[in-house]
Amino acid sequence: MRIVVAEDLYLLRDGMVRLIEAYGHEVVGTATTGPETLDALLRWRPDVSIVDVRMPPTQSDEGLRAALAARRELPGLPILILSQHVEQLYARELLADGAGGIGYLLKESVFDADQFIDALERVADGGTAMDPAVIAKLLSSGSSNRRLARLTEREHSVLSLMAEGLSNQAVGQRLFLSQSAISKYTTTIFGKLGITDDDSNNRRVLAVLTYLNEP
Repeated sequence: MRIVVAEDLYLLRDGMVRLIEAYGHEVVGTATTGPETLDALLRWRPDVSIVDVRMPPTQSDEGLRAALAARRELPGLPILILSQHVEQLYARELLADGAGGIGYLLKESVFDADQFIDALERVADGGTAMDPAVIAKLLSSGSSNRRLARLTEREHSVLSLMAEGLSNQAVGQRLFLSQSAISKYTTTIFGKLGITDDDSNNRRVLAVLTYLNEP
């Protein structure tokens, strides 16, 4: 894969570059500011990019804004966003176009090399990768508890993994259940939540997150 890494902290940026190259992928460009990030994304049109939310010059959400601007110019451009903290608003904004090829991970996830590269490759393939901490925060909110009260403990587990962007097969592997069993669980979950089922993992994730974010 051809990858752009946008991160202003030298040690983290250098570490990610080394990790990516160790897994046989190519870093075609790096960026340290919001404007540099947008330029690099539009110039290289990479297979996937890693973009820090907070970057110079304001250290607010420069990276996120650059990523969203690039996806407006190049719809579906795969972007994996890194953040220091869980921000539900970022998850909503990233998934708003429903195009897939989007990930949102906490920076601490980078230290689990296999998990990080798996998320990166999933996003590059047009899938979705949401950090478990983001999903946990959504599921633990007061409004979500009321909405999800009708789900069983097992259905909660399946929903959490599905919302991360995992396929039925991957969810089954995590829970040591067959793919057909997970398919039945997802059908039941969507029925209880009043969400129209869909074969597209991206649309399923978007539907679940939209539902969980409703007041």
